[in-house]
Amino acid sequence: MEVLKKLRQLDAYPKVNEDFYSRTMSGGILTLISSVVMAILFITELRLFLQPKIVNELSVDLSRGETLKINLDVTFPRLSCAVLSLDAMDISGEQHLDVVHNIYKRRLTPIGLPVEGIDSKHEIGAKQHEVLKKRDKFGNVVPDDQDFCGSCYGAAEADDQCCNNCEEVREAYNKRGWAFNNADAIEQCKREDLIDKIQAQVGEGCNMYGVLEVNKVAGNFHFAPAKVFYTAGISIFDLVMFHDTVFNISHTVNSLSFGAKFPGAVNPLDKIQWIQESDSGMYQYFIKVVPTVYTDSRNHSIASNQFSVTEHFRPAGPKDQQSLPGVFFFYDLSPIKVQYLERYTSFLHFLTNVCAIVGGIFTVTGMVDAFIYHSQRAIKRKIDLGKLN
Repeated sequence: MEVLKKLRQLDAYPKVNEDFYSRTMSGGILTLISSVVMAILFITELRLFLQPKIVNELSVDLSRGETLKINLDVTFPRLSCAVLSLDAMDISGEQHLDVVHNIYKRRLTPIGLPVEGIDSKHEIGAKQHEVLKKRDKFGNVVPDDQDFCGSCYGAAEADDQCCNNCEEVREAYNKRGWAFNNADAIEQCKREDLIDKIQAQVGEGCNMYGVLEVNKVAGNFHFAPAKVFYTAGISIFDLVMFHDTVFNISHTVNSLSFGAKFPGAVNPLDKIQWIQESDSGMYQYFIKVVPTVYTDSRNHSIASNQFSVTEHFRPAGPKDQQSLPGVFFFYDLSPIKVQYLERYTSFLHFLTNVCAIVGGIFTVTGMVDAFIYHSQRAIKRKIDLGKLN
């Protein structure tokens, strides 16, 4: 019994007889208000508890020997697919000229709709249908089942060099430094219907999309109405056969990303449109790529990239070989890696916050109620004594 008496003396919550309770109108209003506030704060805290919180961390990117996947979708409303090409190169010296793998073209009408009556999706570099007979370097017709060695039209560097298609003839001309402005006289070009194809697509637009995989080093990729060749380490744009044409490089970047998509990713170039209002020129995007790793609450990681971008237009001046028409994307990699960690609030933290909400509102409401109650009693006492003027 003595133990029970001692425990009773430790009671920090002494009870008051209901006969001594004094209930007021102001107390009822404050109770209703505090209950509503408590419920709102509890629901808010519950939502924060159920939703993951993203924690950012920065570290040095130590990855090596990886590749970079560039997902692109760009529309050129004033350039036809016949003249448009995609090239990529990096500072390691690796070059991807007229990329053909996992990159597709879609021909568009002048109003931006896919051209009807043709296969709207085809991989770049698809083999062309040959309608003319093959001829060797001496002009003789070569049967289909016999090995073919086409003429380079005087541009061959060796006697046994063969130019079996228009592209090889064009490259041989560029290595010699000769102007390639007579494609209609080249047997290989006529067989591939190059000139007819270009003329048939005059006024059309082109949508180029796909995935470009490059080394994870600084570099660039560009869309240009030309073919690019390299001679003695110098890039040469084969635009000679179109020297009288002014190219309109207006474009819309439907989407551009580096790597896989992850929650919360924002690509600043998506849906960006640029309209050319002056003569031909070079439109340049300078991109800083930031390696990013997103890890969810189950420790599943997504390795991707974010990027920031600035842009600049460089008009093409007379005989300016450094600003030939095209859209160039120059990218560089940041040495800092961003890590997004998806974390949930612990239940104990949630419980602590709920107790703080209930206790805090109860205490503050009690203080306000006591102030109102004693103020009312003081005013009433003065009225009863006639001291309130």
